Formats: sequence, structure tokens, C-alpha cells
Amino acid sequence: MPSYTVTIATGSQWFAGTDDYIYITLVGMEGCSERTLLDKALYNDFERGAVDSYQVNVGENLGDIVLVKIEKKKYWMHDDWYCRYITIKSPDGEYKEFPCFRWLVDDREVVLRDGRAFLPQHDKTSVVKQHRQKELDTRRKTYRWKEWQPGFPMSIDANKHRDLPRDIQFDSEKGVDFILNYSKAIENLCMNQFMHMLQSSWSDFADFERIFVRIKNTISEYVMQHWKEDFMFGYQFLNGCNPVVIQKCTKLPDKFPVTDEMVSVSLERELTLEQEIEAGNVYIVDYHVIDDIKANSTDPCTLQYLAAPMCLLYKNTHNKIMPIAIQLGQTPDKNPIFLPTDGQYDWLLAKIWVRSADFQHHQTITHLLRTHLMTEVFGIAMYRQLPAVHPVFKLLIPHVRYTIAINTKAREQLICECGIFDKANATGGGGHVQLIQKAMKSLTFRSFCFPDMVKSRGMDKKEEVPTYFYRDDGYKVWEATKSFVSDVVNIYYTDDTDVQEDEEIQAFIKDVCSFGMQDFDHCEFPKSLKSREELTEYLTVVVFTASAQHAAVNFGQYDWCSWIPNAPSTMRRPPPQEKGLANVNLIIESLPDRGRSSWHLGAVWALSQYQENELYLGMYPDEHFIEKPVKDAMQKFRRQLAEITSGIRKRNEGKKLPYYNMSPDKIPNSVAV
Repeated sequence: MPSYTVTIATGSQWFAGTDDYIYITLVGMEGCSERTLLDKALYNDFERGAVDSYQVNVGENLGDIVLVKIEKKKYWMHDDWYCRYITIKSPDGEYKEFPCFRWLVDDREVVLRDGRAFLPQHDKTSVVKQHRQKELDTRRKTYRWKEWQPGFPMSIDANKHRDLPRDIQFDSEKGVDFILNYSKAIENLCMNQFMHMLQSSWSDFADFERIFVRIKNTISEYVMQHWKEDFMFGYQFLNGCNPVVIQKCTKLPDKFPVTDEMVSVSLERELTLEQEIEAGNVYIVDYHVIDDIKANSTDPCTLQYLAAPMCLLYKNTHNKIMPIAIQLGQTPDKNPIFLPTDGQYDWLLAKIWVRSADFQHHQTITHLLRTHLMTEVFGIAMYRQLPAVHPVFKLLIPHVRYTIAINTKAREQLICECGIFDKANATGGGGHVQLIQKAMKSLTFRSFCFPDMVKSRGMDKKEEVPTYFYRDDGYKVWEATKSFVSDVVNIYYTDDTDVQEDEEIQAFIKDVCSFGMQDFDHCEFPKSLKSREELTEYLTVVVFTASAQHAAVNFGQYDWCSWIPNAPSTMRRPPPQEKGLANVNLIIESLPDRGRSSWHLGAVWALSQYQENELYLGMYPDEHFIEKPVKDAMQKFRRQLAEITSGIRKRNEGKKLPYYNMSPDKIPNSVAV
């Protein structure tokens, strides 16, 4: 009697094993096996991390095995099971791999195809076509769009983490519980002593060191020592947490009437301000998006304030970016222009206000909207429109790992009404919602293409700004990622016609635009793709946004924001509308109080931690692809990333301010924190 050898691998994560009954059915081109219970009798089957083999006897040869059906039935209580993969050895010795990498819950069944990737137009038999369609029908019922807030990108239809499909939940919800992690951070950083003094001010700048002493590292300590200096202020626009707002100034806006007389003492080339602008030596940062945003009013005992400043920056003869003028509002009649020649406390307070605005912009727009929420859109559309056999599903799934889960947890605990965001941030209490709604009106697809984004701000030329490491490292990672994506695309799409005829990839692209982005005209997301080049760029955007861009704007928070005067999460006094009023006391009274400082510090500490068993860019332990050409492409990708990492490491040697946020060995595959 012909016999097939079935080998099944159970996941190694917590609670992956099961005591439930597992049945298998083999579907071949020439027949179908009986439904067979997999049981070795004397052994515990399907233990965590186990690889178990079984014999499935059949009456006759089934031919080429095209589908494997796995069923889980309750033994004595429902017991979830994570299946990694199944291999089948036929009677004639042929092996086939069937990747699974899914949870089976309750009395669920999973039908698997072998690990080869196929485009929909290349499937010819009715049995695989029907399987493909049934999988998508089920997924669309499971992964539904929902509008969390008007004007936002759409999100998953789930109110809590536990409501999510099991396949996209965290293995351990405890590890990503924001309240638990922040409480742990506050305890670890010895900040409990300050929490009961929620609304009391610090005494002076040195007083902040009392909560800083436990969290020093190379960069954060350097920031603490040099935060008042203009070079440090300017450097952060290039390589800090928010390196995406600085742009070349080609013409001074009317609302920011800086004159040559005001700044001539700061200019070093014996040129007028207008000539310096023409020479490309002047840059600007404008936080106009924060204008008219409602400041946090959730605590009636403490007033909080926001500002929408503008800052003019100058590249001096040492190629350092230095601030030369700051206006703390969008209307010049109510807002004086602060200058380095003003009193030291006037100038310092003006810079602090810019840093606070930058913190709000970074957290809400650069970080939350442009990495977390956008990657969730791509992930939901992927699950809804691409079956597991599709090569793009296999390509993208490592890069959306846990993203929907972390965002759901954030909506549950962090950015919800009365959430943690309200405790310390000036844009809490609804301001963060308004800010995203405003930012969405200028969000475009091209702004997610890294080279376009840098060039649109006039920051693309290395000879003009040689110390813009975010740009330099980002270019290298973008090109390596694009090369890898192109290799994979060209393996499965032989020409542009294949792209045009792929109904599933076209549905994925349309779902992102028409549902995920709610068809907003201004966003200019494509609704279809016509070429392999367009598909490569689009998928590079997805992978890069989820990995490198998120790493660049997330994991430096501890470095740059832990010294609170350098990145105040809120301000307790209104921005000054006159010069000559600032002193140390006014600055201390403007900065966050002890309680909010503690919450802020716990937040940036927790958000900057890597996950346990983190998977970094290029690491794909779950082998969704089985084809050798793709594995070769992955190996080439890893070599390129290793070269980039080595180059960054050499550049950083001996630097007091090393930049490593775009180093591939520190870039997780996905947005998971």
C-alpha cells in the first residue's frame, strides 16, 4: 500500500504546542487521501518546537500533491496550535514543502498549497483556483477596514488586541502592554519618588539630572552636556529623531520677515542674507501644521501650550547648521523674531519652544502617522487581497509582522481618550487627532519614496550638507532594498504584461488607495500599476517604511529626548511675545513638571527598546519562499546590508555623536514597537 511521509513542525514560541487532535488530508492531482488522525500513540505529539513525522497510507498513488488540509479538533479544552510547515515525501521519494506559519484555533482547519509562489494568471487547474479564491473570501471577512477617526488612514476593525485574528496577535500581549511597560520604565529609572509630585516644578536645570542619572548613554549624556549650544540644536534637524522637516530655503516667506540687518552678525561669508540664500547656505523649518491645534486641557489644574514656530538655519563655513532666527508663531505682528544676539535666556527659551514643537511633530506625524498607521494600511490590504501563494504576500509578510497588533494596542491604551498620551503631551486630549487630520491633507505617495522625499526638501546634495547621515545611510538602505525587491519581482513577473494581468496585485494597490487612504484626492496613491518598475518602487516603499524609516525615527528617542529640556513633551507657559522677559525661572516654569517629566522619560525609554528575539532587516527565518532564486536574492541582500553596516561602523569610529539609526543591524524588519 502506498505511503506518504508527513513531517510537521510546531512553532517554538510560547504556547505553540497543542494536545488537541490533528487530522490531515492530502489532495493530489489523481486522488485524495482519507482524513487521517496524526498520533504516535506512545509520544506527545505537537509539542512546542517539535518536528514530528507520520505515515499516511493511501489505497493508490495520489499523484502530485497540490493541497494539504490540516484540521484541529478539541481534545478536552480548546488549545491553540502554531504550525510552521509541513513536508510531504511521496512513495517515489519526491519531497514537497508546504509553508504554514499560522495559528489553528478552536476547531479551525487550514488548507495549504506547496511553497512555490504563483501569480493568479499562472494557476491553471480549477482546484487551486478555487482554493485561492476561498482563502481570499475568508480573509476579507476576517480583516475588515474601520475608520478610527475621521480623516485618518483606515485601520483594522478591532477594538482590542484580543479581538484581532490570532495570526497577527503578539505571542505575548504582556510584552507590549504600554501601561505595564511605562510603569516598569518608571520603576527601573527610579522615578517613583517624583510621581506623587505631579504638578510641582523643578528647581533648576541641574534638578533634571536627578531623574537622568540612571539612563545616561553616550548620546544622551552628550545631549545633556551640550543641549544649550546652537550647533547641537542645528545638528538634530539632520540626524536627530525628526530628520525630515529641514529644507533648503530658496525664498523667505512673507510671514517670516527676517532682514539682513537682523542676522548679518551670524553670517560668515561676507554675503548678504539674500546672497546666502541664493548660494544655498540657508535652510528653514516651519511647523505651520501645528498652528491652531488645541493644546492639552485634560488636567484642569495645569494649563498647557503649543506653538507653531519657524526657524531659519545657516550653514557656516565649518558646514555646521546653526540657527540664526526663530519666530514662535505664524503671524509676525504678534511674534517677535528671536536672534542669537538677544539675551541668552530669550534665545534659549525660543530654541526650547522649537524643540517642543519638533517633539509634537515627530511623535504624531513622522512616527505615528507616517510609519505606524501607513504600514498598517499596507498590511490590511495585503491580507485582504493577496493569498499566501502570491509572491508579494511572501515578500511583504515579514515586514508587517505585529504592526496591526501594536497599533491596536496603541489605540487601546496610548492614543485613546484618557490614554497615556494625555498624561504628558501637549497634543494629548485630542490635539494629536487634529494634527494627524491636518497632516493627512499634505500626505502624498511620492513623499514615501525616500529619494523623492529628500530631494523635494532640497537636501539631496552631499556636497552641500556633508553631515546629513540620515540621508546618506537612507540612500544606501533604500537602494539595497529596491535591488532586492527588484530581484524578487523579476523572478515572478517576466514582463510588464504580467503586472497588468495580475488581478490580485492590482486589487491590493486599489485597496490601499480606495479604502486604506479613503480615496483622498490629494494623496495621489496609485490605483493601478502598469510595469515591473512601478511595482518594484511601490513594494520598496512598503518595506522601507516599515523597516528603515521606522527605525530612523523611533529608536533614537531615548538618545535625543531623555534629556527633557531638549525635547519637552509639553510647555506650561505660553510662548513669549516680547523680548527681555525670559530668565531661568520662567524657563523652568515653562518646562514639564516632575510628574509629566517622569511619564515622558518612561515613554521614550519604553518606545526605544527592541523586542526580544528581534528580526532585523534581511532576516527571514520563516521560509515562505522555497525557490532557490529567491533565497539567492535574500543572500545577496544580506551581503549588501552587511557592507552598509560595516561602512557605518567605520564612519562612527571615534565620533562623539555617532549616527547608527539607519544601520541595517539596528533596523527591525517591521513596525512592532
